[in-house]
Amino acid sequence: MESVVFMKESTPEIHKKNAKKSFSFALITVSTSRFEKHGDSASPEEAEDLSGKAIKELLEAAGHKVSFYRLVSDAKSSVTEAVFAALDSSVDIIVTSGGTGLSPKDLTIESITPLFEKEIPGFGELFRYKSLEEIGASVILTRAVAGVIKGKAVFCLPGSPNAVKLAFSEIIIPETGHIVRHIRE
Repeated sequence: MESVVFMKESTPEIHKKNAKKSFSFALITVSTSRFEKHGDSASPEEAEDLSGKAIKELLEAAGHKVSFYRLVSDAKSSVTEAVFAALDSSVDIIVTSGGTGLSPKDLTIESITPLFEKEIPGFGELFRYKSLEEIGASVILTRAVAGVIKGKAVFCLPGSPNAVKLAFSEIIIPETGHIVRHIRE
């Protein structure tokens, strides 16, 4: 008598398989020096924003789109105004790039985390874990975080092109459908 083995998919695999496949992203780049040089730019290319350009390319290659872009200074009011504008738009996910370091002017985390209705602590933990091989113990300097505000996932990333490439290719893009599905339940 033959025995039959059934392979059962895990719940995350089922959720990913049944999730929507294409999403709209808001990208907010936080950089006073870039803002002073380029002002209200309409795109990462116009702002000479290498991280924003990398994010846009990765998203488009995965079938997603950036439908909201803002370049802002490191001022708390600029960051929160851009986040509120993105929340009022039709995007599914909001991403900030820059302003997550330890210098006194790095205020992205202080501007956004008080707005979180729910935190996604696993994002920051996994991002730092995956960054360890690339940057070593310097990983302790990153304050990358994620959370939910008004039914939208918000990711706060460092401003380096390598950091955003890692976050998007290994975490955000693979989990986007799963995250959005749970937020909208």
